[in-house]
Amino acid sequence: MSARTTLSAYFAQLKARLGFGGQSRRLPGDDAPLRAELYSADQMAQHGRALAATHRLASGSVADRLLDRLAANENTLIGVCRRLTSVATEKRRITPAGEWLLDNFYLIEEQIRTAKRHLPKGYSRELAGAAGPRQATGCDG
Repeated sequence: MSARTTLSAYFAQLKARLGFGGQSRRLPGDDAPLRAELYSADQMAQHGRALAATHRLASGSVADRLLDRLAANENTLIGVCRRLTSVATEKRRITPAGEWLLDNFYLIEEQIRTAKRHLPKGYSRELAGAAGPRQATGCDG
């Protein structure tokens, strides 16, 4: 499963949880993962190293999809913010992460604009790409 597929699945679950797709759902108040403490900078770095160790680099060039993916992620975030705003105006409870997103979305938008302005088309072709998860070999070395 690729990182893109995993991210798409995550956003699909997030959309379903927030009530996209016609049905309106109340967010559960006791949902531990949504209320869990965020990683510190050191924990995030450690998690990143562990995740990177589970993948291998692609050989050759990688398709240039960075700006397309940025635009798709921007559209998803805008949709989520609209939904959160709708829920908040209905006086329904939203998670702390949802509150943070609403309070700080202007910062995310600013970073998206900066990336669009400063990342030239074709930039991602210069980056190393992930070929996917490492295959288990049954031995450690």
